[in-house]
Amino acid sequence: MGKKPAFLLLPFFFLALSGPAHTRARPITNLSTAVISDGTHDVREPALIQLNNKYLISPSDMCEQTYGFLPCTTSLLGNVFLIAVYGYLMLLAAKLLSNGSEILLQIIGPGIIGGLFLPVLSSVPDAAIILASGLSGSKETAQDQVSVGMGLLAGSTVMLLTVLWGSCLLVGKCDIEGTTAVDLKDTKRFSFTGSGVSTDVWTCYAARIMVLSVVPFIIVQLPKVLNTTSISRVTVLISLIVSISLVIAYSIYQVFQPWIQKRRIEYAKQKQLISGILKLVKMHSLGRLFTDDGGPNIDVIQKLFNIIDENADGCLSAKELRALVIGIQFEDVDTNIDDAIEKVMEDFDTSKDSCIDEHEFVVGISRWLNRLKHSAIQRQDDGSWTPRLINDFQERARTEYDLLGDKNDEVAELIENPKWMASKAVSMLLMGTIVAAVCSDPLVDAVDNFSTASNIPSLFVAFIILPFATSSEAVSALIFASRKRSRTSSLTYSAIYGSVTMSNILSLSVFLSLVYFRHLTWNFSAEVSVILLVCILMGLIASFRTTFPLWMCLVACMLYPFSLLLLYVLDDVLNGSYPRPRPIMV
Repeated sequence: MGKKPAFLLLPFFFLALSGPAHTRARPITNLSTAVISDGTHDVREPALIQLNNKYLISPSDMCEQTYGFLPCTTSLLGNVFLIAVYGYLMLLAAKLLSNGSEILLQIIGPGIIGGLFLPVLSSVPDAAIILASGLSGSKETAQDQVSVGMGLLAGSTVMLLTVLWGSCLLVGKCDIEGTTAVDLKDTKRFSFTGSGVSTDVWTCYAARIMVLSVVPFIIVQLPKVLNTTSISRVTVLISLIVSISLVIAYSIYQVFQPWIQKRRIEYAKQKQLISGILKLVKMHSLGRLFTDDGGPNIDVIQKLFNIIDENADGCLSAKELRALVIGIQFEDVDTNIDDAIEKVMEDFDTSKDSCIDEHEFVVGISRWLNRLKHSAIQRQDDGSWTPRLINDFQERARTEYDLLGDKNDEVAELIENPKWMASKAVSMLLMGTIVAAVCSDPLVDAVDNFSTASNIPSLFVAFIILPFATSSEAVSALIFASRKRSRTSSLTYSAIYGSVTMSNILSLSVFLSLVYFRHLTWNFSAEVSVILLVCILMGLIASFRTTFPLWMCLVACMLYPFSLLLLYVLDDVLNGSYPRPRPIMV
């Protein structure tokens, strides 16, 4: 702890060594009369300020201190160091926000806080940098620096969906057997087709939502497509409204998604229960479940009722249903016996007397049989289609359950002293927000000064460097994916798609607000084109498949340099080449 104050002094020490650090100074005007009043006449000030016999840069080339006291420099090495320092602080802010969100989510759960508040906080670092890029200085300065915000927006999307996506596939790969990857089994080493990862169906839904999140980008690009400028401001406003609406809709979906997921899983379990009971009927060889005309066989259903009704009182109790449910083999399905009994009672006991009579049982089984019949294509033959129909129904139910990903292979951690942990989480969120808000402006200034000193457009500096400074989930995603389980892979890729979605709608909302209310010019067709290409391509791939072989890792990683090259080419074609800053001597 004692070394932290010394670390904070390193930027000032390094700047003193790496090059001339400057502050805003008032230039001396009217040199003809600027004499030194020491009794000696005709001695004039030099045009350059002199310090320790070394001439520094002229006042017109001096940098401007952020907040009036933070260090700045026009030297190349000095700005590299400042970017590293402020980038590290932004990464620290992102980690504080991420860790605080995870703790709060474990305590409160995924309701309104987890679905609405925490996803917004995860985008705070990016939003802070975008705000800083467009709020500082005059309109001309904002128009120049806002490319840093757009570079971050495009770079974050591309980095997450290419480098991080492919890296998670590489570290999380398992052997592919059939159409799915087997948990914790990695014997095929680096087989391009024999190893990979599998995800659940909710990950596909997250990818589809990510694809839909690019709609505001398409809207704001309409004037460029139509080759007109008369509706540019209108389309920016429409795109802003649409992006804010999508933020609200996505947040509501996040709030209710756990409830939707739970209902889907419960429905899949019920289908497994239905197929299990019907299969048990065939095992007892009570007869055909369907009559010749395709209707439920009432006689067979009544025979089954008499077998289950052990005490022959004409009523099935919970105890008798328990014996029936226990006799069903639920393969790979985490089914609670009491829950299964409750579901049967709820579905069959229409009189609500905690007892299923023969009529209720016949009606309930008939309803199940009709559902079974309508779920598959009937084959009219000698009746042997019934077992195949039941097996097919059960197989689809098992597959659906597996895709929903309800296998709880992680041990839940109990939160000790939740009040203290909640206070700690809130403190981390508050500190992360403050650090992000304070450091974003000097980081943007350092990137802009580095761009000037290196003759590299600030867009490309932000595109390459800043996403790694604001993405706290990169390391944790790789660690999580390395557990080599379908569940952890699903959560990892869902988090990646969710981060891109929030960037596409929330961060874009902030950016569009700056463009609209500060009357800036929208001239970011190259960046938008790259975002659309990567989002739609990777989103469509992940939307319609749940298993990804290892060769897709190479495709995703190669997409990153291709995107950078495409951005460079399109920048000259669509946006017009950036004006090159005048060279600065280092």
